[in-house]
Amino acid sequence: MAVSRVDVTPAAAELIRSLRGRHGPLMFHQSGGCCDGSAPMCYPAGEFRTGGSDVLLASLEVEGVAEPVGFWMSASQFERWRHTHLTVDVVPGRGSGFSLEAPEGVRFLIRSRVLTPSELAALD
Repeated sequence: MAVSRVDVTPAAAELIRSLRGRHGPLMFHQSGGCCDGSAPMCYPAGEFRTGGSDVLLASLEVEGVAEPVGFWMSASQFERWRHTHLTVDVVPGRGSGFSLEAPEGVRFLIRSRVLTPSELAALD
């Protein structure tokens, strides 16, 4: 069974393809409360500086996007969310952060669920 920590909905994948076409390679960083609460922020790849205090949760393969889209989270936040599966979705409304989709009248949103023990074991 293939288990992932992060997936995207079809609507999010469509927006990612559109943003990729305009901005080039992309990345996400899961906000820990700055700007728009706890929202996934989308940036041009490398524009948000990650380091030793961040964890790469997934390299998202999005159909129609040439390269994987990195999904990062701060290590301290990951300690609290490590038992959670995240799904990147998109909803109407404008967020208050610096994410690339802000001018589009939509915003990325995280939907989460607790991973089952067998899913956790497959990830370890």
